[in-house]
Amino acid sequence: MTGHDRATPRRAAVIDLDAFRHNVRTLAALAAPSETMLAVKANAYGHGMVPLAYAALEAGAGSLAVLDIPAALALREAGITAPIFAWMHDVGSDFGAAAEADIDLGISGVWQLDALAAAGASRAPRVHLKIDTGLSRNGATTEDWPGLVRAALDYDAQGVVRLHAAWSHLADASPADDAESLQRLRAAVEVAEGLGARFERLHLAASSAGIREPEARLDLVRFGIAAYGISPFDDVDGRGLGLRPVMTLKAPVAAVKRVEAGHGVSYGLTYRTDSDSTLALVPLGYADGIPRIATGHGTVWIRGRRYPIAGRIAMDQFVVDVGDAEVAVGDEVVVFGEGDRGEPTAEDWAGYAQTIGDEIVARVGPRVDRLYVGARPEGMPEAIRLERP
Repeated sequence: MTGHDRATPRRAAVIDLDAFRHNVRTLAALAAPSETMLAVKANAYGHGMVPLAYAALEAGAGSLAVLDIPAALALREAGITAPIFAWMHDVGSDFGAAAEADIDLGISGVWQLDALAAAGASRAPRVHLKIDTGLSRNGATTEDWPGLVRAALDYDAQGVVRLHAAWSHLADASPADDAESLQRLRAAVEVAEGLGARFERLHLAASSAGIREPEARLDLVRFGIAAYGISPFDDVDGRGLGLRPVMTLKAPVAAVKRVEAGHGVSYGLTYRTDSDSTLALVPLGYADGIPRIATGHGTVWIRGRRYPIAGRIAMDQFVVDVGDAEVAVGDEVVVFGEGDRGEPTAEDWAGYAQTIGDEIVARVGPRVDRLYVGARPEGMPEAIRLERP
C-alpha cells in the first residue's frame, strides 16, 4: 500500500511476476555461459525492488545490481543473501556498513578505497574497479587507472578489500563505439595485470550488448530493462525479443460528462471536441508518471478500444474523448499493458513522449499502488506482503 487515502480512486501498477521470471530465464539462457546480474536499481525500474529481487534470483540470476549502498542494505535487511553490487558513492556513503553487509562495491577513485580503509570494518568487501571506456561518467580515466589499481592492490594486501573485478559501461552509441569500449577495457586489464592484479570477473555489457554483442558478455551481463519486458533497441520491441511486459498501469474512470461540439478541454483549452462527445476523467497525471509531453499523442484502452487523451495532461488527471461510446464511472482505463488485446504498451508511450521505455515505467510515482500477480517468490519472508489486485 502507498498509504494514500483509500477514498481516492485506485491507481495501480500491476506487476506480473511470472512474466518477469520468464524474461530473466530467457536472458540468462541467452547470455550463458556468462553469468547474469539483474539490475533492480530505481526500485526495480518502478516495479518494486524486494519482490523483483527475489523473483530474479529464483529465475536464474546469480547476483543483483543496485545504484547505491542504501538500496543494497535494504535488500540485505529484506533477507537477500546473494551477491549485491552497488557502484554510485559520494563522500557521505556508509562504506563501513556496506563492508559489514558484504556488499560488492564499484570503485572509481582512490578516495573511495581510502574511505573504506578509514571505516575500519571487520570484513573486506569485494571491489570492482571501473575504467571509463568512453561513457564519461564515473570510472577512472586512463591516466588515473594505474594509481587506482596500485591502491587496490595495496589495500587487498592489507586485508581491507578483496580485488574481485574490472568493469565498465557502454555508451550504446553504435557497434563500432561499443567495440572500441571493449578494447579499452581489455587494454586497462592488461595494464592492471602488468601491475600484479588478477581479476576474477570482467563485465561490460548491459541489456543491449548482452543481447546483440556476444563478444561483450565477458564473465557476466548486467541485464536491466530487458528483464522488465522492454526492448533496449529502436528496431524491435520486447515481444520481438521473446520478452513479456511486466507492468500494466491502470486506473478507474472518475467522472463522465456529455459535452457539445467545440467544447474546450483541460488547461489552455488546446483541445476542442469536433462534435457532441463524452469525456471521461482519469485520476492519473504527471505526478504519477504520465509524461506531460505526451499531450496530443497519448492513447489509453477502455472497454476494448483505444481512445485519445484530450487536452493537456495535468498533475493529477487527464481527460479522454470517447466520442459516443458507452463509458461509465468505475470503468477500467489501461494506460499501458501487455498489448495483447490492442492496448498501448510502455513502448508505445515511449513513442508518445519521445523517450525510452525505461523512463516510462521507472517514473510511475508513489501514489500508484503496486499490485502483484503470479506466484509468490520462493524464499521471500512472509513478513514481506505482496498486495494483490
